[in-house]
Amino acid sequence: MTRYAHITGWGMAVPERVLTNQDLEKIVNTNDGWILDRTGIRERRIASKTDTTASLATQAALRALHGTGVAASEVDLIIVATCSPEHLFPATASIVQDQIGASQAGAFDLLAACTGFIFALNMAAQAVRSGSIDTALVIGSETLSRLVNYQDRSTAILFGDGAGAFLIEGRDWPGGVLSSVMRSDGSGGELLSIPAGGSYMPTTLETVRENMHYIQMNGREVFRFATRVMASATREVIEEAGMRVEDISLVIPHQANLRIIEAAARGLKLPLDRFVINIERYGNTSTASIPIAFCEAWDQGRIRTGDNLVLVGFGAGLTWGALAMTLTERERPLKVDGRRSTLLVSRARLRSIGRRIGRRLDSLIFRTSSRPPD
Repeated sequence: MTRYAHITGWGMAVPERVLTNQDLEKIVNTNDGWILDRTGIRERRIASKTDTTASLATQAALRALHGTGVAASEVDLIIVATCSPEHLFPATASIVQDQIGASQAGAFDLLAACTGFIFALNMAAQAVRSGSIDTALVIGSETLSRLVNYQDRSTAILFGDGAGAFLIEGRDWPGGVLSSVMRSDGSGGELLSIPAGGSYMPTTLETVRENMHYIQMNGREVFRFATRVMASATREVIEEAGMRVEDISLVIPHQANLRIIEAAARGLKLPLDRFVINIERYGNTSTASIPIAFCEAWDQGRIRTGDNLVLVGFGAGLTWGALAMTLTERERPLKVDGRRSTLLVSRARLRSIGRRIGRRLDSLIFRTSSRPPD
């Protein structure tokens, strides 16, 4: 039986603090008009002392689970795509796994910069389609404000903080993730990077003095790269899905720069209103930008059941990718007298429950057989 990986839940979380262009005028040589003209950004959210990549990811994950009938203990896999992890290790995903109570889930982080959410979503969908897992949480979460040099106006104006999450479930009917494209060109790695802090350039007093732990970017070259790959990746993933550009209801692009999105629209010969754009209020939230944009578009009624969507992005690495999906009806548990029944309508969920029972029986048999004789 063919398996399909459906997106059945989503959620987002952003910090309360807002940093406007006018606020930036007070700390770096820039102004609102200059920023708005070059990027399309008016404001961005900034993490408080208590906000972390893991805490924002946890909030988004719990919101993605809410109302789906899936308990955290039923999740098989958690992937956190981030380039501002809580630590080098342990994985931020493992912290999220513990905080939401996903006691049966494997968890790992994925680093593909701003393209990371698309890469992670594709990997989780592949695992679901293969039948090796039934349920996955894919999260993009960032606190990039802690990696920005606020004396460098070329990067200080761009980045914000936030998180977004998708719940993926296996289903027996068509829909969900249809096709994907994942690409990389490491020859452009120096164009967008944080040079120090890894094993190649460990932290020293000199690297700190030289601001080598902050984001550094060749904006002109990154812009040229992005305007080239956004349209081409979108076309490629649509073709792989067996569709035409005209079949796509909305394109949800990485929110890095309004002019890049406008260039992609021209390249695809699509009106700009077929793109979800919220960069004005959040700036570039890297791996979180696509799921945050999706959540807002859903809340605004711009996304409906049955829509064909393309998610497309690019980032450091250099990396780029796209994913085509069809949003199908979200399955709900049966209810009895207004209360949630323990009987679920999903065959995939029943298989998942069966597998869990099997694992526990195997564990019980092993413990019994390993017990020394009386």
